[in-house]
Amino acid sequence: MRESLIERKCCQWAKAQGWLVYKFVSPSQAGVPDRLFIKNGVIRFVEFKATGETLRPLQQRIINKMREQGAIVHVADNLEDFINAFTG
Repeated sequence: MRESLIERKCCQWAKAQGWLVYKFVSPSQAGVPDRLFIKNGVIRFVEFKATGETLRPLQQRIINKMREQGAIVHVADNLEDFINAFTG
């Protein structure tokens, strides 16, 4: 499944669950996750990928740095895994 379709379905689900959903853009830093989700004081970042696609090396480095600083970062290539990450 295409990345844009996965992202759209996941964002629709998250909004229906009460999450604030924002496109995350950092003009001076490539490789940052695609979306920012906020609910009840919890902040999560998500990098969306087409089904079966993997992170580029720069994306993996950025995500690792974010996680080292305590950020919650998910990589989602399907709706089911996305929902499990947000509910499990």
